[in-house]
Amino acid sequence: MPPTLDTALLTGWTRAATTALERHCAEIDRINVFPVPDGDTGTNLLLTMRAAADAVRRVVRENGAGRGVAVVAAALARGALVGARGNSGVILSQVLRGVAEAVAPAKRPAGAVLADALQRAHRLATAAVSRPKEGTVLSVLAAAAGAAAEVGSDRLDDVAVAAAEAAGAAVQATTGQLPELARAGVVDAGGLGLYLVLDALAALVTGRSGGELPRTHVPVARGREVLVAEREAGSDEHDYEVMYLLDGTDDARVDELRARLTAIGDCVAVACDADGLWNVHVHCTDIGAAIEAGIDAGRPHRITVVRFADQDAPADAPDRFARERAVLMIVTGPEVAELARSAGAVVLEHEPARGVDEGEIVAALAGTRARHVVLLPDDAELAPVAECAAAVARRDGQEVLVLPTASVLQGLSALAVHDPERRAGDDVVAMAEAAAGTRTGGLVVAESEALTWVGRCEPGEVLGITDGEVVLIAPDLAVGALWLAHRMLTAGGEIVTVLLGEGADPSLGVGLAADLRRTHPEVDVVVHRGGQTDYPLVLGVE
Repeated sequence: MPPTLDTALLTGWTRAATTALERHCAEIDRINVFPVPDGDTGTNLLLTMRAAADAVRRVVRENGAGRGVAVVAAALARGALVGARGNSGVILSQVLRGVAEAVAPAKRPAGAVLADALQRAHRLATAAVSRPKEGTVLSVLAAAAGAAAEVGSDRLDDVAVAAAEAAGAAVQATTGQLPELARAGVVDAGGLGLYLVLDALAALVTGRSGGELPRTHVPVARGREVLVAEREAGSDEHDYEVMYLLDGTDDARVDELRARLTAIGDCVAVACDADGLWNVHVHCTDIGAAIEAGIDAGRPHRITVVRFADQDAPADAPDRFARERAVLMIVTGPEVAELARSAGAVVLEHEPARGVDEGEIVAALAGTRARHVVLLPDDAELAPVAECAAAVARRDGQEVLVLPTASVLQGLSALAVHDPERRAGDDVVAMAEAAAGTRTGGLVVAESEALTWVGRCEPGEVLGITDGEVVLIAPDLAVGALWLAHRMLTAGGEIVTVLLGEGADPSLGVGLAADLRRTHPEVDVVVHRGGQTDYPLVLGVE
């Protein structure tokens, strides 16, 4: 019976593609000389594919393996977009979006679906890149899409094999299409990675072994193997790679965003998913201008900035780390993210409703370029995910210790005592003690009538919560803040930190600080705009 493009095949393809990229990640990194010779294309493709795989596993785990192929394909595409790393990752996300769009209509022969998917992918990927060039991954994708359309068969195996073979031939041709590749004597790194992804599908549907590099006839350069190129550090024109997710926008504002990014940098890629979430990528020197352009276009979040000068060693080299130590903090909300950055942390920002997956954390750990990283999840539910990500990073040679902070205030307390000049072990102990010594609580507004440990609440009343339990009911936020702070200070304290939620009136923090300075003069009070959406006010007592 001919193979069909169902959920089992899609998840199997995801695993096989991830395995192939893992096997050849270092080789792809070494030949990465275009558009910027920063040696990370293999890593970016792998991390993007892992993020997509994590999204698929989540959907299957939450909804069961019987979910339709359209649901799984949509999860694959969105996971890739959210977790996309670098220009190559953005393009890969559009390949997977093409698959998701093609499987959504009514049932068609599997070969026709794949051919349609690759043609859609080529259109989407080309539209995402500001200045497409021949000899890149787009050329390889075009060749695969063309071969799939011309094969004249509705069988999935026929179409998959034709696409993979055409991609392999197109990869070999890239050396003669770009001067940068010809000088280095290599094929295009992104194109090679896409070939591995398509070859993994062809191998899966035909039953043969896959995941091998195509046989190349490109001459050996400077006496070395063809899949090795001289590494260069960074870009001659621009110093940074800036990426962020963007929502709350429209096509007109995105067009303006592309134009502004193209004016300040290069390697611009702006791609979206079916739900209107955009992934923005640019190489530039003016980081602020790139982020401001995003703010004018919508709501940027998950902002990542990488300095090319820090990427001067391949991922498997013993000196690949640009610094000895870093602290990675997982937060929600741009205000808290800015607090953490100003205190010296590398930040992984995510939306409260969506959470964060293992692949994203692994990517963020790698992005610190630090040999030793202390990871602060700032959420008890994220601790197991953080531990899994840390285990992956350790296998790649990075030292990662997860300090299981249960709240952002515990994370900020740990960060406040972090001293990079102190011995690593002593520093971790100090951070752990600071986090453990921070008691946290918060206020929420009751949406309905309910019975709590301290009595029945009515809609609109304010609940004070500590250690996951309701400990008081107050008539409004101002009174609730006072009562909760006084209750938390009965066990003592030296510092009270207040984080105001999104939309909270500044007078709430001003009034609480004034009362505490009068009733507890021994306590220092610090008020910040936290921007969290789940609690109008969060309190921490150290």
